[in-house]
Parts: sequence; structure tokens; C-alpha cells
Amino acid sequence: MNVKRVLFVCTGNSCRSVMAQGLMQQLLARAGFDSIQVESAGVFAIDGMGPTRETARVLLEAGIDCSTHRARSVTIAMINDADLIFVMEPFQGEELLRRVPSARANIHLLKTYNAPPPAEGERVNIPDPIGKPLEVYEVCFAEIREAVQRVVKSLGVRST
Repeated sequence: MNVKRVLFVCTGNSCRSVMAQGLMQQLLARAGFDSIQVESAGVFAIDGMGPTRETARVLLEAGIDCSTHRARSVTIAMINDADLIFVMEPFQGEELLRRVPSARANIHLLKTYNAPPPAEGERVNIPDPIGKPLEVYEVCFAEIREAVQRVVKSLGVRST
């Protein structure tokens, strides 16, 4: 698949999808790979809201500045234009499919993408850290980093 657009989707577009977008953009830039556009949105975002303080902090510690990020609601055009769409929880994928049923093949759970099958009872979602302590954001970020690295590798990009 010739991937030109990747879309990360969470609920409010102020935590998880922001982390995933920032990480993927950083990995692609480090690899000198500029032909893939990376975006993020939320299924129930409040347009214009900034990232949470905790999100900004964990990203800054990884060398990623998200200070200009503003939340936006996912649109039908975004869904149609994306080659790969990654959601954090199954309900987000269901919401996207409700809006654009033909996008099924492009929608994936980020945590399980290109990963070994989950063990019985293993969580397949990346839980929403909103309103929780910084440590929860750090765990969330680590899970997202691992998954985004798999995505980048699957695209044939050599990450550094």
C-alpha cells in the first residue's frame, strides 16, 4: 500500500491521538521521510481546545512540541482521505464506520496493529488518560510509542 495520509483518532483529540501524531511525525522526520502526512482528530472533540498539560509535558520530554495543536472533530473528508486510520479504542472505530462504512479496511486498533495476537484477556485498547495523574500519561505514551514504532516500521521507514 502506498500510504500518503495517516490519521490518528481518539475521543477528544487532546491526549492520545496528539501523542501518536507527534511521535509519528518525529520518527518520520528523523528518517528523512516527508511524503506521509500525519494528522489527528477526535470522534467527540471540542474544536479548538489545546492538548492537556500532561500531554504537552510527556511530549516535550520526548522532544516534541505540541503547543500549537488544537483539537478538531473527525470529518467524513478526513476519513475518506486517510490511507490508514488508527483508533485507540474499539468504539472509536465503530463511530468512524457509522459515518463512513466503506472505510472499514483502513481502520485499525493502534495497540494491536502489526503486533502478535493479544493473550486471552489482554487489553487491546489504549485507555484514555484524561483527568488522571502524570504517571498514567507516561504509561499511555509508552504504549503509544511502541505501537507507532510498529506502524512506522510497517511502512518501510527505518526509524532511528
